[in-house]
Amino acid sequence: MSQDLKQAIQREYLKCAQDPVHFMKKYCTIQHPTKGKIKFDLYDFQEKMLTDFKENRYNIILKSRQLGISTLSAGYSLWTMLFHADKNVLVIAKDKDTAKNLVTKVRVMYSNLPQWLKTNVDEDNKLSLRLGNGSQIKAVAATSEAGRSEALSLLVIDEAAFIENIDSIWTAAQQTLATGGDCIALSTPNGVGNWFHKQWMGAEDGSNEFNTIKLHWTNHPDRDEHWRKEQDKVLGPSQAAQECDADFLTSGQSVVDPQILQWYKDTLVEAPVEEQGIDRGFWVWRQPDYTKEYIVVADVARGDGSDYSACQVFEVEDMEQVAEYKGQLGTTDYGNFLIEVATKYNDALLVVENNNIGWATIQTVIDRGYKNLFYQSKDLKYVDVENNINNRYRAQDRQMVAGFSTTMKTKPLIIAKMEEYTREKMVKLHSSRLVDELFVYIYHNSRTEAMKGYNDDLVMSFALALWIRDTALRIQKDRNDVQWKMMDSMLANNGNKSEHAAGFQKGNRKEGKNPYEVEINGEREDLTWLLG
Repeated sequence: MSQDLKQAIQREYLKCAQDPVHFMKKYCTIQHPTKGKIKFDLYDFQEKMLTDFKENRYNIILKSRQLGISTLSAGYSLWTMLFHADKNVLVIAKDKDTAKNLVTKVRVMYSNLPQWLKTNVDEDNKLSLRLGNGSQIKAVAATSEAGRSEALSLLVIDEAAFIENIDSIWTAAQQTLATGGDCIALSTPNGVGNWFHKQWMGAEDGSNEFNTIKLHWTNHPDRDEHWRKEQDKVLGPSQAAQECDADFLTSGQSVVDPQILQWYKDTLVEAPVEEQGIDRGFWVWRQPDYTKEYIVVADVARGDGSDYSACQVFEVEDMEQVAEYKGQLGTTDYGNFLIEVATKYNDALLVVENNNIGWATIQTVIDRGYKNLFYQSKDLKYVDVENNINNRYRAQDRQMVAGFSTTMKTKPLIIAKMEEYTREKMVKLHSSRLVDELFVYIYHNSRTEAMKGYNDDLVMSFALALWIRDTALRIQKDRNDVQWKMMDSMLANNGNKSEHAAGFQKGNRKEGKNPYEVEINGEREDLTWLLG
C-alpha cells in the first residue's frame, strides 16, 4: 500500500470518526424488505437527528411509524462502538425479538463495511456483538434487572411507551448512565400518563434532561395525503392518529379527558401530610373531623402479586379525598387495617368489594364485629349496614350480601359515574398515584381497563366510592328521612297506630329516656336500628 493511499485512508477514517452522518451515508448498508441489501440513504430529518444524538446526552423521539428510526439508532450505535474504545451499548425493548432485531441491524451494517474500517470481532451471537477495541452492544428484553450493574455508554430504549415496567428500569438505568452515558428513547405514542408520555411532557416544559424530537408522518418525503387516508382505512382513525400523527391525546382513548386530569394534577394534587404503615402505602391528607361523615371503599388484591389492594377514604358531603392506601397486605391484615381506618374516620361506612378473595377480608371484618359494614341486596336496589338490622332480621333476609359485587353489568355504570364526577370536577382529588392511574385507564375493545403494564386498583376503589355515594347512600338518606317521620309518629301513639288518624301523628318525647325505646304489643323494643 502506497503512502498516499495510507494517508487517504487515515483522513477518511478520521472524517468518519468525527461525523456519524458522513459515516452512515457513505458506508452503512441496510436490509430492505423487498430490495435486499442497499446503501443507507439518509433523509434530511435523519441527518438532523444524528447531529442531535451527538450534541445531546438524552434524546426522546416521539415518532410516526416506519420512519427508519430504529435503523438510524442501530447505525449510531455502530458508530459509537467502532470509533470509541470500551463503549458499552445496551438495547432494551418490550420483548427479546424486538431487541434482537436492532442488534441484527448493527451486525448487517458492520459486516458490509470496507475492511479498512473493520476491527476484530471477539464475540458475535444473536443478542450481542463485541469488537476487538473492547466496545460491545447487547440486547435485552425489558425486565426489572435490565440495565442494572452496568456502566453504560449508550442506552437505546426501543418502543419505550409499550414497555410494561419501564419506570423501574429507568430508575436503575439512570445510575448506570451517571458516568456520562447517553440515552435514546424512541416510540410511537401509547396513550397518556405512562413513562414515555411523562418524560416527553417533562422534556417539553424543561423539567428533565431529554431533548425532544417529534416526527410526524409528513417528515417522510415519499408520503402524501393519499397515503395518510389509506392508513385510516387500514388502521382505523384512532390507531392511525397514534401511529401516523404521533398524537398522544387521541391514542389510548383515555376514559377521563387527559386535560381534565392535568387540571387536577396542577390544581388539587398535593403531597400527603403523612405516609403511614410499614410500606408507607397509607397516604393521609386530612385528619378526621368529628362533624363529618366518611366512607371507606376497598378493593382487595387477587393475591398473585400482580396487583394491589387499595382503599379510598372520602368525606361524603363534599367528596374530598382525605386518605388512600395502596399496598399488598394479606387478606387478614388488610381486614384489620380497614377496621382501624374506618374506626378512625368516625366509624365510616366500610365498603369492601367481594370479588375474588375479597371474601376473606370481609370475613375478618365480620369476625371482629365492625358494625358499619356495607351490605347490598342481590338486585342492587337495597343497601344497609350491619348495625341497622340486627341478627334475627339479617337471618330472615337471605337476599342481603356483605360487600359490593362488581359485575359486567355494574362496572360500565360505575365507570360512567366516575367519568361524570371527574369531568364535572365534583370531587376533590389529592393523590398523584390515583391521577397517574387515571391517565392510563383507557377504553379497549369496548371495555375499560388499565393500559397494559399498569394497574387500576386505585381507580376502581375511587369509582366505587363515587357509585356508593351517588346511589346507595342517597337511597339510604331518602329512607332515613321517612323513618325519622315514622318514629316521631309512633312515639306519639306509643307504638300504636290510631284508628282515627290518616297516618301517624307527631307527639312529644319524654325527657330522660331513650326516645326510640317504645312499647309495641306489650313489649318494649329499641327501634334505633331503624334510623340508618
